Amino acid sequence: MEKKLRVGVLGATGMVGQRFISLLENHPWYEVVTVAASPRSAGKTYEEAVGGRWKMTTPMPEAVKKLVVMNVNEVEAVAASVDFVFSAVDMSKDEIKAIEEAYAKTETPVVSNNSAHRWTPDVPMVVPEINPEHFEVIKDQRKRLGTERGFIAVKPNCSIQSYAPVLTAWKEFEPYEVVATTYQAISGAGKTFKDWPEMVENIIPYIGGEEEKSEQEPLRLWGKIENGQIVKASSPVITCQCIRVPVLNGHTAAVFVKFKKKVTKEELIDRLVKFKGLPQELKLPSAPSQFIQYLEEDNRPQVTMDVDFENGMGISVGRLREDSVYDYKFVGLSHNTVRGAAGGAVLCAELLTAQGYIQAK
Repeated sequence: MEKKLRVGVLGATGMVGQRFISLLENHPWYEVVTVAASPRSAGKTYEEAVGGRWKMTTPMPEAVKKLVVMNVNEVEAVAASVDFVFSAVDMSKDEIKAIEEAYAKTETPVVSNNSAHRWTPDVPMVVPEINPEHFEVIKDQRKRLGTERGFIAVKPNCSIQSYAPVLTAWKEFEPYEVVATTYQAISGAGKTFKDWPEMVENIIPYIGGEEEKSEQEPLRLWGKIENGQIVKASSPVITCQCIRVPVLNGHTAAVFVKFKKKVTKEELIDRLVKFKGLPQELKLPSAPSQFIQYLEEDNRPQVTMDVDFENGMGISVGRLREDSVYDYKFVGLSHNTVRGAAGGAVLCAELLTAQGYIQAK
């Protein structure tokens, strides 16, 4: 790419916004030129607005420190300065829906980390290795919005990344019933241990809305486009429990699966390590070269050892074995704020750019 595309980050001061800023530092295709946040941050430099709330382990990139934060609600002004935006705004679902559509209607593509539009029928919700063909629904969305280049695309919930890619790799064996328990990091709530001391040495067996997302969103990934809308798949049936655990980054899932077809452990592992998609074929900048790794050791995957596999963009799987009630069980691990949030959105944007949906204005 001769000239980098100009990127805006909406909700830039929050934890996911900060992750976007970090991941986009020195990106070969994109340059963050605009940061937008709530009116209380507007007018300050990014460094001043974030203050002591920088939550990344790497330092704040120098290139953004002196950018003056814009008011995210001044849609026309923000949109005029960028080619497209990443959205990580912290608002009510209705407010997010409205503001993301407002940006799209300024002919500014919106790649969102938020859940508000995940079930809007003509908004693609994509893991680029799993369902890139869902981007084709953008043409129908543009008709509805009355836009030529503006649209909204979203990535799914962070918790499903630790098992939905695995089940996708095994599609030929027809998994039809799945039980998953996810053990979710506190950064998924936008927190650190400093913010949330009551999570130290604690487990909370409830995360609002998370179980429904974890059961239903994989079905939308596996759905089909019919009459300009995405219709979710009907199987496999998934039931899920979601538990908050005292871990900073990394969602782990313990999963049980029933298959319609007979399959060996060796075949299952073979499909995992060979599984790849368009991001790998196109060698997109953020794409992991190995999407899923299988670890033979009994005590893997572990958050401390495996969460940063492929810079946090890969999935780690272990403990695959036959089960006495289900056919097989396994443990999966993914980085919830990289692959599960900002990194997954950046990879979506890269594929949208490669396919011509996102271009310079």
